[in-house]
Amino acid sequence: MGLQFAAARAVSAVSTWGLKHVFHRPAANFPGKIALYVDPRVIADLAPRLRKGSVCVVGTNGKTTVTNLLADALETAGQRVVCNRTGANLDSGVATALLHAQEADWGVFESDELWLAKILPHLQASYVVLLNLFRDQLDRVGEIDRIQESIAGALATSPNTALVFNADDPLCAAIAERVGNPTIAFGVGEDLHLPQNTVADAQMCQRCSTMLEYDYRQYGQLGSYRCPTCGFARPALDCEARDVRLGADGLAFAAHGPKRDAVLKAAFSGAYMVYNLLATWAAADLVGVAPEALQRAIDAFDPQNGRLQEFSVMGRSTLLNLAKNPTGFNQNIKIILQDEGPKAVAFFVNDKEGDGRDVSWLWDIDFEELAGQPGLRVFAGGIRRNDVQVRLKYAGLDAALVDDAAGMFAQLGGLPADARAYVIANYTALPAVHAELGRLASEEPVATREPSVPTASNQPATREPSVGAISRSPGAVPPDDADRAASAPNASDRASAAANAGSQHPADGQQVAPTAIADDATGSGSRAGTAAPPLVIAHLFPDLLNLYGDGGNVKVLERRALDRGVSVEVLRVNHGEHVDLTGVDLVFLGGGPDREQRLASEGLMGMRDDLRAYVEDDGVLLAICGGYQILGHEWLLGEEVVRGLGLVDMTTERAHGGSGNRLIGNIVLRSPLATRPVVGYENHAGRTHLGAGVEAFGEVASSTGHGNNDDDKRDGVLYRNVVGTYLHGPLLPKNPEVADALLARALERRARRTGMPTPVLSALDDAVENAANEYVCRRLNVG
Repeated sequence: MGLQFAAARAVSAVSTWGLKHVFHRPAANFPGKIALYVDPRVIADLAPRLRKGSVCVVGTNGKTTVTNLLADALETAGQRVVCNRTGANLDSGVATALLHAQEADWGVFESDELWLAKILPHLQASYVVLLNLFRDQLDRVGEIDRIQESIAGALATSPNTALVFNADDPLCAAIAERVGNPTIAFGVGEDLHLPQNTVADAQMCQRCSTMLEYDYRQYGQLGSYRCPTCGFARPALDCEARDVRLGADGLAFAAHGPKRDAVLKAAFSGAYMVYNLLATWAAADLVGVAPEALQRAIDAFDPQNGRLQEFSVMGRSTLLNLAKNPTGFNQNIKIILQDEGPKAVAFFVNDKEGDGRDVSWLWDIDFEELAGQPGLRVFAGGIRRNDVQVRLKYAGLDAALVDDAAGMFAQLGGLPADARAYVIANYTALPAVHAELGRLASEEPVATREPSVPTASNQPATREPSVGAISRSPGAVPPDDADRAASAPNASDRASAAANAGSQHPADGQQVAPTAIADDATGSGSRAGTAAPPLVIAHLFPDLLNLYGDGGNVKVLERRALDRGVSVEVLRVNHGEHVDLTGVDLVFLGGGPDREQRLASEGLMGMRDDLRAYVEDDGVLLAICGGYQILGHEWLLGEEVVRGLGLVDMTTERAHGGSGNRLIGNIVLRSPLATRPVVGYENHAGRTHLGAGVEAFGEVASSTGHGNNDDDKRDGVLYRNVVGTYLHGPLLPKNPEVADALLARALERRARRTGMPTPVLSALDDAVENAANEYVCRRLNVG
């Protein structure tokens, strides 16, 4: 330590005073940021203040909760602790916490996944607790492989740091396998028998890219897994949870730790909280916290940061929680479903830099689980509330738009006084919602929540199929507040839209039934004694190719057909399964991570002749991103340019700089398939070039957005009945004209192959979809 360190401390002290006393703002990041600018080694210089050592908590979900709870447990045990409790998890946040603290026993620091590489080399922490890895902010951090490499690289710079990792997550186990650090594995040692969600983030072996097999899953990719080819499997557990009980009144489990055992109980519930408490227990046991001290910390845990925070608003019990990716939202939905009575639920979603600009992940959330809940009121808020409203519509939920939490409570008339409210917000939406709920909260103490019914929440939930759908397995064969305000229809517009949509979107979240025309050529409503065969949609490899909410395109096509009385059969053709394309009317092909895309490409190349015959027979095909690239002569498979299907005269080449040189952002096109602008989001490293005379899907109309490559200002391809594009979001929800163009062509194909007449596509109420489209157009100044 020398002059640089002294100068760093001085500027930090001045900036802290100014922020607190002049600007009246929290000093969680800036003092550390300016100190690091003066002395890049300030964390290393201050680390010796922590007499016994430090713990870094890293992972996609649960970092702030585990960090604060571990710090609470240490303090309950009589230890002095330094902690970045507000979630300032960059190197600047850690530096600020150290600069503001005196000498302490332990440091407990939350770290962003990609910033651990900047923190750990200087901190040389005693332990790194790795909670989980899920898809999150793909436009900012890229695929999970990049995060794994970054965390492993950080650990290599601190070889004496012990890695405490979630062994139930194959993505975390793969990191533990590749590093030379000491490791401690934790996990749940029994099947919780929980219903599973649609999308998981790791389907394949981290060693050899074979599809993993599971004895059981808890949620997402977490569970007891093994590879049938190379032997990669869940490691033996050093710390495990058993005898797990989950209920509306809380949770409990027996924790078997590295040094001792305990029984832990909590008033909050959810499988994800079992993992959070188990991770906290594993770390607490390692740093010498007695079980009694941890239990006292859990009993006293009263988060004031919006994570599982309880409020009483207008006398109504209200739960606020953070969720910032599909896994987080799905786990919150599980909590909501434990409440079987009437309730109100509001989802607030922003797309600022801290959230990620791409909101396609909304379509990987299983909002359908809320459909049909009696007495349910649903609301959509935040900057991207229009997108949330569209997503909820296609889940069978009629959501009202609100400006803030007060707007939700103003519309709860008629809901029983004891009905709870749930408010779920993503990262940058949370502070404003948290502050608003605090303002609205009554002075009365929050009542202890009682379970509404005896729980059996570990039992699988039954799910009803879509109305009119046929189920069959194919296996045999940064915007500002002005932007936000401008995006919302005014009160009269909302009332008009609600009135127009009333017949299709009943209140209280009831499942929407088809109300349009009958499945015949005249739209007369009947066909005497004749049932039209279903429209058949083949979704190719949804278990591998669903990176950007791609499955939402199939949901939209299915729903828009059903709403017109057209029966639909969706074939989910998973890896290793076969489908006869002669009986298919529309094929959908999405994109995926590199590992999954490589495996899917083998299956697609094996189908090349069938796909060529299907396309040349005017079969309808929608292909997004990687699925679009493979249609050409050559395409990108990771960093390689490989042979494609050759169905369209086009090639995709590697950009200068490789996968790091990506075309990312919101984009608007003019397309011959729609009278309205076509909106979406692009995120791709490939540069696609169409052959001479090949028509593009659309011309770029916005000042942002590139399309196929850096130069053409064209996106995608139109060839016969093939539509290929880089636009996701997914593509169809905010562009219903494109969806209907595909449906019309698919119905013509069904007519040709069955001899049945082609039904007329009646108009649907697309006010919700068009409002979401118009918001993006206004934001990108496209008229």
